Amino acid sequence: MNIWVDADACPVVIKEIIFRAAQRACLHTTLVANANMATPPSPYLHTLRVASGFDVADDEIVERVNKGDIVITADIPLADEVISKGAWVLSPRGELLTKENIRQRLNIRDFMDTLRSSGVQSGGPAPLNNKDKMTFANGLDKLISQYQRGKK
Repeated sequence: MNIWVDADACPVVIKEIIFRAAQRACLHTTLVANANMATPPSPYLHTLRVASGFDVADDEIVERVNKGDIVITADIPLADEVISKGAWVLSPRGELLTKENIRQRLNIRDFMDTLRSSGVQSGGPAPLNNKDKMTFANGLDKLISQYQRGKK
C-alpha cells in the first residue's frame, strides 16, 4: 500500500497528519504537485513534481495508483477515477469516498459548478476546524489499520 496526496490544495495541517501516520506505519507516501513541496526527512516520504497544467497532477496519480492504495484528495473527479481502480479515497475533511457515495458527490459538484457559472456565489468550503482534523486523522488511521490487519 502507498499513500498518494493530491498536494497542491492539501492543507498543511493535513499534510502534517499524513507525514506522522506514514512514518508510524512505514508506508511510502508521495505528494504529487506542480510546485516544490517540502517534507520532513524520511525514507517513507517522497515528492513528485509534475508540469503545471489542468489535471496534470491528477493524471499522474491515476497513472500510478494501485488497488488498495490510499489517495488523499478533495478533487471529486480524481476520486472517482482512483476508486474505479480499487483505491481508497479520503478527503482532507476525513470523508471516505466510495463506489456507493461518489456518484452523489459528482452530482453535487456539477450542480455547484452550474450555480457558480450562472453567477451565484457559493462562498466555498468553510476553513478546517479541529473536528475536521480529528475526523481526518481517525479516518486515515482506520484505513491504515485495515491494511495492516489484512497483511497478517
